[in-house]
Amino acid sequence: MNGKSTANYGYFDGCSDRETVSMRKGQNIAGHPVGIIYIEDVWYPMVPGNIVNGYTFDFPVRLMPVEGLDIENLFTTAKGVEEAVIEACRKLEREGCRAISSACGFFGNYHKAAAAAVDVPVALSSLVQIPWIMTLLRPGQQIGVLTASKGSFSDKLLRNCGISSDIQEKLIVKDLEHEPEFSCILEGRGSFNNAVVRREVVGKAEEIANEGSDVGAILLECSDMPPYAAAIQDAVGLPVFDFTTLIRWLHNAVAQVPYKGLSDEGRDH
Repeated sequence: MNGKSTANYGYFDGCSDRETVSMRKGQNIAGHPVGIIYIEDVWYPMVPGNIVNGYTFDFPVRLMPVEGLDIENLFTTAKGVEEAVIEACRKLEREGCRAISSACGFFGNYHKAAAAAVDVPVALSSLVQIPWIMTLLRPGQQIGVLTASKGSFSDKLLRNCGISSDIQEKLIVKDLEHEPEFSCILEGRGSFNNAVVRREVVGKAEEIANEGSDVGAILLECSDMPPYAAAIQDAVGLPVFDFTTLIRWLHNAVAQVPYKGLSDEGRDH
């Protein structure tokens, strides 16, 4: 790649004096600042707050499946997944997306490869926020991490998300793959009791807060956990970071709009 985006940045409105506008050849849609890749082969409810639920964001996002991908192959970094992930990211770039994220923290295994393959900012895992979160905390504080599968929470994943070994030592990681209702997400059972899932996720966050000597923040790895972020924060009284904080941050950076208001310039005082 040439290292420089060819995206036409700038806010366009009805008062714009721009006379000529153009579109990339082959691009048939527009207006999606952030693209999100997701696992194609899953079966469970996508409630509001879930990254692939259309009501989660108040700005348009472009969703793109990684064709043929299922949870097991993503979690185990099976052969061929990296190529499929990169192709999905390239499709989003061709469609005009200015930044790319994902709907599963374990896409972070391919974060560095995808970032090298396209010319727009890439943040494929909510975990990439961890180094920044650590700079916000008092020295010595820990970060609690809720994940779908601790068994897949590997050193490779963390390294690809830019998390150094000294930061890894300050993480308290709990998973929910064996919880009665949350496990529906991994097993693809098609339905779950939302109230029970909320209790399961909040309960694990409380375990982290009680176990850690000085926990300064909670990070949700899984894109299915943001629906319960407010409940978690209410229970543990800590900052909660997740895919929504990441994607909103990306959107704000690549879709800046001018400020509007009345000016007193030129008035007599």
